[in-house]
Amino acid sequence: MQEKVITRMPPSPTGLFHIGSVRTALYNYLYAKQNGGKFILRIEDTDRERSKKEFEDNITESFKWLKMPYGEFYRQSERTEIYKKYLKNLLDQKIIYVSKEEPKEEGERGEVIRFKNPNKKIKWNDLVLGEIEFDTTDLEDFVIAKDLETPLYHFAVVVDDMEMGVTHIIRGQDHISNTPRQILILEALGGERPQYAHIPLILGADKSKLSKRHGAVSALEYREQGYLPEALLNFVALIGWNPGNDREIFTLDELVKEFSLKKVQKSGGVFNIEKLDWINKEHIKLLPKEEIEKNILAWLKPACAGFRENTQNEKIFPKLIPIIEERISKWGDIKDMIERGELRFFFEAPNYDKLKLIFKNTPAEKIKHNLELARKALENLDENNFETEEIKNTLMLIADNLGSRGELLHPVRYALSGADKSPDPFIIASILGKNETLSRLQKAI
Repeated sequence: MQEKVITRMPPSPTGLFHIGSVRTALYNYLYAKQNGGKFILRIEDTDRERSKKEFEDNITESFKWLKMPYGEFYRQSERTEIYKKYLKNLLDQKIIYVSKEEPKEEGERGEVIRFKNPNKKIKWNDLVLGEIEFDTTDLEDFVIAKDLETPLYHFAVVVDDMEMGVTHIIRGQDHISNTPRQILILEALGGERPQYAHIPLILGADKSKLSKRHGAVSALEYREQGYLPEALLNFVALIGWNPGNDREIFTLDELVKEFSLKKVQKSGGVFNIEKLDWINKEHIKLLPKEEIEKNILAWLKPACAGFRENTQNEKIFPKLIPIIEERISKWGDIKDMIERGELRFFFEAPNYDKLKLIFKNTPAEKIKHNLELARKALENLDENNFETEEIKNTLMLIADNLGSRGELLHPVRYALSGADKSPDPFIIASILGKNETLSRLQKAI
């Protein structure tokens, strides 16, 4: 029988869970899931000084938001006795030794535990990069622990992988140089070698290592910006992997079916925030109508808290949903729209320069006359039937009889919005309602 696939994600709680870690975790999750295996989350907190509870919380909360469940959870800080047992065993076999050292700083210990390097070549068949060979002579006798109570990264990670039965180590290419040390330790412990897959790094648009200046932030910051977790996973999956066709939109379940380590590219993939926005917009379209409406209102109402209190506001909010939906890529865009003032005129009558009501070189008197025609025509509409199509039909009857439709539609739109860019006047009027529309047209006149 084929051994059960076990993968792991071992983040260090010394910083926020960033986008590169999200993709590494995703690839490990997908590979385990599609093979009916197990995915482990292991907090590597052997660095006691830099490890913080807040960062561990950020990691676990990120997994919760991304809806990537893990089968088992461990903390290295709770496994000290296990590492101690293995260190003692290797000391007895003289595979490792206590090395007297000159302390680098005052107060530091004067000894460490080093691994006796056999100075040989290590070779492995990487599932992404192919065959890799490494001469370990250059590594010399490397440090694996400060003392029996304080193992360092390379030793703890090997013991954990061996004890937990990890079969596949899927990680970034920046870990390639760690692999020879870890294989040497594993062989000394008598463990079975897992398969390695070193995935390409995520690069910025300038092909340098990804950083905040490229727009990359921690996973939960994407939540704060209003991205969907499904969209973020879809996006990072495609940085360095593709299904072999033009398809770009996947749910997590679909990624489980489609993902393949064989189709992971060798070279780095570029982080493109515009691509993320497009993917997120496509995922919003997949949501049920009620879910879209609920999210838009949840972001819209707090963003409008500074607007003048108006009894009509509660009626206006639901009417804005279609306008907002077609203009956003993520929920956070709603807040940005409000801050830019793009929707303010729906809640407060705008102040504007009257000269902007004039369409091209149309005489002011004619603009005034056209506004009067529009106001009179709309006044005749039933308040209960003051809807977009009725308003459009009414105003177009007038506009089609003028030299240019703009002579009517421009001043009406500007009178209602006071904005250079806005939805068409029919939509604005239907949202404002009859009384407010007539009031704004009268002000313009």
